[in-house]
Amino acid sequence: MKQTLFIVGARGAGKTTIGKLLAEALSYTFTDTDESIQASCGMTIADLVEQYGWTHFRELESQILKNVSQNKCVISTGGGMILSSENRQYMQQNGIVIYLQASAEVLIKRLSLNPENTQRPSLTGKSITEEIESILTERERLYRECANFIVDANSSTENISSLINGYILNQKIG
Repeated sequence: MKQTLFIVGARGAGKTTIGKLLAEALSYTFTDTDESIQASCGMTIADLVEQYGWTHFRELESQILKNVSQNKCVISTGGGMILSSENRQYMQQNGIVIYLQASAEVLIKRLSLNPENTQRPSLTGKSITEEIESILTERERLYRECANFIVDANSSTENISSLINGYILNQKIG
């Protein structure tokens, strides 16, 4: 019985917000891999990427994923966690992967309201609209490939949480 929940999706999909709600509802611990990386490095992701590059960041991300995985835990992953086939396989083998699928329009709106520029460096150097559309095109297949459950994350937090809780109850892991 897999009791670790991995939440995947693009920036702005609500992974941290939903993850915290799920952890509370299930009496699980909650971990955000981006926050864990920042805590372990003592710098923002933007500074880390600027100083050491994306390759180094992705290596740290994979390491943190394994370090924070534990029983009865909800893990909110960085948007690019699924880029590594090793990470996708690890999550599938060690828990249930929930994909928060949101439209480009919704992601752009959410990120524009709360850009967190220091935490979320541009991946492409393009405008937020071009970047989100490009990233979704590139990653959609990977998110779907590793997901056990896909949730429409365009709706309210309450609806998303309710759908996931229903799925979890049906899986008998709560």
